[in-house]
Amino acid sequence: MSSMNVVVLGLIAGATIFLGLPLGRIRAALPRTRVWLNALAIGILLFLLWDVLTHAWEPVDKALSDRDLAAAAGPAVVFAAGLVVGLLGLVYFDRWIAARSASRRPGGPGAATADATQATRTASSAATLSLMIAVGIGLHNFAEGLAIGSSAATGATDLAILLVIGFAIHNGAEGFGIVAPMAAESVRPSWGYLGLLGLIGGGPTFLGTVVGQRFSNDLVSVAFLTLAAGSILYVVIELLAVARRQKLKLVTTWGIVVGLFLGFATDAVVTLAGA
Repeated sequence: MSSMNVVVLGLIAGATIFLGLPLGRIRAALPRTRVWLNALAIGILLFLLWDVLTHAWEPVDKALSDRDLAAAAGPAVVFAAGLVVGLLGLVYFDRWIAARSASRRPGGPGAATADATQATRTASSAATLSLMIAVGIGLHNFAEGLAIGSSAATGATDLAILLVIGFAIHNGAEGFGIVAPMAAESVRPSWGYLGLLGLIGGGPTFLGTVVGQRFSNDLVSVAFLTLAAGSILYVVIELLAVARRQKLKLVTTWGIVVGLFLGFATDAVVTLAGA
C-alpha cells in the first residue's frame, strides 16, 4: 500500500467524527431531555475511558506476564505520569480559567444582568467542556492513528484497513460525546465551532497515521493514551457533577447505561470485523 493510500485511510478514520457533531445544534428544551443527553455522554466517555486505559496498560501487562520487571518499568512510569498530567493538568487549567472569568466579571445591579451573566457562564462552561472532551478524544485518536500507520508500514495492510473501519465507527459515536454538554444545556454552537471541535478530535487520527508510517514506539502510544484517559476522566467527573445537580437519578442512570452499551456495541462490531 502506498503512503498516499495510508494517509487517505487515516483521513477517513478521523473524518467520521464529524457525523455526530451536528447533534450539538439540537436545542433540548425539556429538563429530562437535557439530563438524558448529559448522561448519554457520560456513558460513552466511561466506555472510552475503559478502552483507552486497557490499551495503555497492554505493554505493562505483557511485560509482567513475561516476568520482565525491567521492561514493565518504563511503560508503567509513563502510564502513571500521563494519567496524572492529563487529569491534574485540566484541573489547574480550569482553575486558571475560572480565576480569569471572575476577575473580568462585570458588576452592576439588576436581575436581568444577573440572568444574562449566568446564561453566558453556562454557555461558556458547556462549550469549554466540549472543547476538553475534543482534546481528550484527539489525544486518543492520535494513538489510534499511530496504530494504523505502523500496521501499514509493516505490511499488515488488511489489519490497517480493519483498524480504519473500526476507528471510523468509534469516531462517529465520539462526535456526539463531544457536543453532548452543549446539547444538554441547549447551547447551540456555530458551525465554525463544531468544525474546530471536529478538527481537534478527529484531525489527530490523520496526523498519527502519517507519523506512524515512519515512527512507532510503545512508550509514545502509552503517553498519548494516558493523557487522553486523564482528560476524559476529568470531563466525566464534571459531567457527573452536572447530573447530580439535576436530581433525576433514574434518568441519569438509564442514560449512562445506554451510553455504555452504545460504546460496547461499536466495539463489538469492530471485533466481529476481525480488527
